[in-house]
Amino acid sequence: MAYPFQLGFQDATSPIMEELLHFHDHTLMIVFMISSLVLYLISSMLTTRLTHTSTMDAQEVETIWTVLPAVILITIALPSLRILYMMDEINNPSMTIKTMGHQWYWSYEYTDYSDLCFDSYMIPTSDLKSGDLRLLEVDNRVVIPMEMTVRMLISSEDVLHSWAVPSLGLKTDAVPGRLNQTTLLATRPGLYYGQCSEICGSNHSFMPIVLEMVTLNCFEKWSASMT
Repeated sequence: MAYPFQLGFQDATSPIMEELLHFHDHTLMIVFMISSLVLYLISSMLTTRLTHTSTMDAQEVETIWTVLPAVILITIALPSLRILYMMDEINNPSMTIKTMGHQWYWSYEYTDYSDLCFDSYMIPTSDLKSGDLRLLEVDNRVVIPMEMTVRMLISSEDVLHSWAVPSLGLKTDAVPGRLNQTTLLATRPGLYYGQCSEICGSNHSFMPIVLEMVTLNCFEKWSASMT
């Protein structure tokens, strides 16, 4: 969920997004320590405590500023590669949904069902109801069962688009003639909003994404009513 004047990320709704938040905090602390060290060195040089030749040309100093950056890169690279593998690996998805980007709306097809497909358009501001979010509400939400692995197949029929839902840690390009895939797993029910994150044309900002995470029983009732 987003909050007014929010400076950080949205609340994590999937295990992948939780890992991304941990990695962000881990990297941010490393950046903070590097910045503090550089600030200390600059301050010391300004006060002429570190400008002596025997200090700046010492073998120990050269060893430190050669080894330390390598250690820092390793501490960043290892968890980064782990998360990249987790995001790319898809094991036995319970459901597959095909997403197609158009100028300027999304269409969805539940490939495990024979006739379950629909287009999803943004609701104009004049038609919004009380409590609806401007530029984020759609006429047809993507209903997905929670706590189940869902594979999303993403492509485009015209120009480049990008299917992104921040709270789930998802952002996958929709490329014409190419089929990209990603996986999602929601840990709690609710509505999760996203938008096209690629500048795809004049109505780029009017391609919202709304995922409605429900229990499996609710999803089965919804799918039966749609087919």
